[in-house]
Amino acid sequence: MVLELGYLLYLGISIAMTIWVARTLSRNGEVFLVKCFGQDEQLAKSTNHLLVVGFYLVNIGFIALRMDGWNVARAEAAMIPYVAAKIGLSVLVLGAMHFFNMAMIARYGRTVAGWAHGQEALRAPLPTHLPPLPPERR
Repeated sequence: MVLELGYLLYLGISIAMTIWVARTLSRNGEVFLVKCFGQDEQLAKSTNHLLVVGFYLVNIGFIALRMDGWNVARAEAAMIPYVAAKIGLSVLVLGAMHFFNMAMIARYGRTVAGWAHGQEALRAPLPTHLPPLPPERR
């Protein structure tokens, strides 16, 4: 019964923290992304949403993996420190992942924005009315 309580504590705290962090990063990260993508708000919003989805997938996957291999004796002897250590490692790994993502966006954001704008220029319709050609000079 004690181990099940530990699982519930771990899952409840980890998932609640994941939701809170994802919302915070999404809300506050959009301004950063707009700047990094050269004021392209549509690209920033799209990237922001993709990052949030990726954050949820990685975080919930990592939380699920950490459910395996619990030491029953240690968990029963000191439940709070044991669960805190499980959560702590998850938070440290995800924090490191977040700073890596921020560094990559800061480094390559303008490149991505240029690529996206270049693709839009290639898809833009050709003008239907062309200006007249200048007269030939002899």
